[in-house]
Amino acid sequence: MDPTALIVQLISGAIGGNIAGAVSKTTSLGTVGNSAAGAVGGGLLGQLLPVVMGMAAGGGGFNLQSIAGSGIGGIILPIIIGYVKNMMNKPA
Repeated sequence: MDPTALIVQLISGAIGGNIAGAVSKTTSLGTVGNSAAGAVGGGLLGQLLPVVMGMAAGGGGFNLQSIAGSGIGGIILPIIIGYVKNMMNKPA
């Protein structure tokens, strides 16, 4: 695992998380929450996408697909967490 690629994926995920928070105010976790959840989602999907797409044997993890995947992961995870949080806070 290339540490530079992981850092770029975490940053890309955090940016994606903040984009998700700006687009969907009802599921926003706040700036820090969106950044943290986005970084986790970006790190996970950025590492998994090359493996799923069969690029694991190719050199390094620093490519456009993993960066785009980490941005998408950074968008998806905060929205899911925000949705679950909202569902848990609704009165019965």
